Amino acid sequence: MGHWRRYSVSRKMKDSGMEWIGEIPEDWDITRLKNVLCERKEKNNLLQTDFILSLTNDRGVIPYSEKGEVGNKSKEDLTGYKLAYPKDIVLNSMNVVIGSVGISNYFGAVSPVYYMLYPRNKKHDIRYFNYIFQTKVFQESLKGYGNGIMEIRMRIQMSKLNTVMLPLTNEEEQNRISNYLDYNCTLIDQTIEKQKQVIEKLKDYKSSFITEIVRYGFDKNVELKDSYIQWMPKVPKHWDVTRIKNTIFPLCREVLGSDNVITCFRDGQVTLRKNRREEGFTISFTEHGYQGVEIGDLVIHGMDAFAGSIGCSDSRGKCTPVVHVCKTIGNNEYFMYFLRSMALTDVFMSFSNGVRIRSSDFRNFAKLAIFPTVVPPIEEQNQIVNILNEKCDNIEKAIDVKKKVIEKLEAYKKSLIYECVTGKREVK
Repeated sequence: MGHWRRYSVSRKMKDSGMEWIGEIPEDWDITRLKNVLCERKEKNNLLQTDFILSLTNDRGVIPYSEKGEVGNKSKEDLTGYKLAYPKDIVLNSMNVVIGSVGISNYFGAVSPVYYMLYPRNKKHDIRYFNYIFQTKVFQESLKGYGNGIMEIRMRIQMSKLNTVMLPLTNEEEQNRISNYLDYNCTLIDQTIEKQKQVIEKLKDYKSSFITEIVRYGFDKNVELKDSYIQWMPKVPKHWDVTRIKNTIFPLCREVLGSDNVITCFRDGQVTLRKNRREEGFTISFTEHGYQGVEIGDLVIHGMDAFAGSIGCSDSRGKCTPVVHVCKTIGNNEYFMYFLRSMALTDVFMSFSNGVRIRSSDFRNFAKLAIFPTVVPPIEEQNQIVNILNEKCDNIEKAIDVKKKVIEKLEAYKKSLIYECVTGKREVK
């Protein structure tokens, strides 16, 4: 982080009287949001634009066309939408407490739940106020202003937002702070992006390594034969070619009174839900039809297998009826790796008849059972599993190192923004 210059505070500080702000420089003020920012209330009722904008937590304000299959769909009638202008702060009145706020670079139509804010004083730097909104402590402070059932879906009325207190310095210092944060946050973001690219390369390498080993083994000199399988035309000559229905068999285990819920995640981990409450992908069901799961059972998510929700359980528990709990004719982990390679190379999706991303629906095991598979001798299955477990473990450790670097960078960025917009770090 040698590029990021640090400044010490040499000026006198005073108590702001606001817990989230803490101390501010003696010559700074605090003021209500309505004194410095106005709400833009222009409607798109004359259909001034059909260019729809969307607001994301991680990318800020983007064209709706770039959002992808995430969140709510736009309405066909855009006359009820609001207008956002370049340099407007756009915030989601229901999600601002989790960071749904950013500056728009576009003129476009936005959802009615968004607020657009611009400076009352044209000399004020809108970037400075946007950075205030980016601070975690400020977002946390807004939770008391919302109305709603869920904490992260609390609609904050503009009348209440107008009463929020903000730190305020002169226009010249606002500009210095904004320039400083633009420069340094860009450097941090670039470094984070490089780390993310390395993580994606490691994931791709892991996927390709798994696919290579489970389909061809670890002996590069082995004689091959035609498999007549579209996505793996050649396989080792001494391996059997058959169908999943002849190698993997669904079980129906009894649920015990002490069983806790197990979830099959997209990264292949099958574990008690309480172990990973915030992560991965889960579906909620009533407990009717739940089935027992033993340690080592092969678990295949009937609706999410296409995305890699296939693994061997590390715990005893119970899972929903949409999940297949299975045994195999050999090493469960080998078949787990084989099925995950099919998922991660889009084999399941290429044979799907649906149009949605979760269209490869294997709730009926018979749909999965017809897929071809290969069966190495059990000794070779065991060797393949040992090689893959060690290799994948090393790759995951390397990924964890990169994730920790990203976490530190993101924490530093948040701290940097907070210190600057509250005057605790003097920018000259």
